[in-house]
Amino acid sequence: MSDGNAVDKLCCASCGIAEVDDIKKLKECADCDLVRHCSDGCQREHKLQHEEACKKRVAELCDELLFRQPESSYLGDCPICMIPLSLDKQTKSFRYQCCSAMICNGCNHANQKREIEGKLQHSCLFCRKALTFSNEECDKYRRERIEANDPVAMVREGVKQYRKGDYSRAFEYFVRAAKLGDVEAHYQISILYQLGHGVEKDRGKEMYHLEEAAICGHPLARHNLGVHEWINDNNERAVKHWIIAAAHGLDESIKALMERFKEGNVKKEVLAAALRAHQAAVDATKSPQRDAAEKYCSTYGREVA
Repeated sequence: MSDGNAVDKLCCASCGIAEVDDIKKLKECADCDLVRHCSDGCQREHKLQHEEACKKRVAELCDELLFRQPESSYLGDCPICMIPLSLDKQTKSFRYQCCSAMICNGCNHANQKREIEGKLQHSCLFCRKALTFSNEECDKYRRERIEANDPVAMVREGVKQYRKGDYSRAFEYFVRAAKLGDVEAHYQISILYQLGHGVEKDRGKEMYHLEEAAICGHPLARHNLGVHEWINDNNERAVKHWIIAAAHGLDESIKALMERFKEGNVKKEVLAAALRAHQAAVDATKSPQRDAAEKYCSTYGREVA
């Protein structure tokens, strides 16, 4: 009986008994989707015969998930203009301290212009709290958001603790945020395991968190996976990672692909397709409103939100 035959899934892989609607139900293998069994006993009897094919299929399923192109980066769209946020969070996006909401520089610039012209109080577009720029108030808001189980605030606190040199506390905050599904937290944890800051160096855990972040659309985590694969001579897998990251607009991955092309390890058509995808991702983050904000910032300095 072949594990790969779809017909086999209609029968128990061990004894061959067929599934009969509500009378006899077969259970799929807990790890793969290749075979089904009528009982725990049949599953145990078939284990040795199925083990090799099972492990191979599990690896295939993991790769299918890992190398699937996410629809967008983990940053998503600006909630105001609904245009994808730039990967450059430091200069092209703004995070409100009061509620952790992030908007693009274009929407922030347009809102501040509206407030100035209307002689309105500067306030958050979401929770409507008055904007504050004092460190004390920002810390207060962050603590309140952490108490409300806001993973974004936890990551921000983790970064603050990391910069202070308290790696153990940083790790605690990142882990809490990761458990709540924060993608950036997984990436930050991977860095701690790579450097051994606050934890013992652990390549396996580093790779696990990089993969978790990459699957959810973190381009830099994806790029780092490519670097790991290249170092380990898994060139084809490395190129796949860089192509996916480049399609989100990550410059580092395009540079890596261009270097590999110069070495003769990437075909011309592959690089050309990656360049087109990269440019399309960058262009998708542009708008007249964002261009106006960039022009203003280059003239008068960056606005703060």
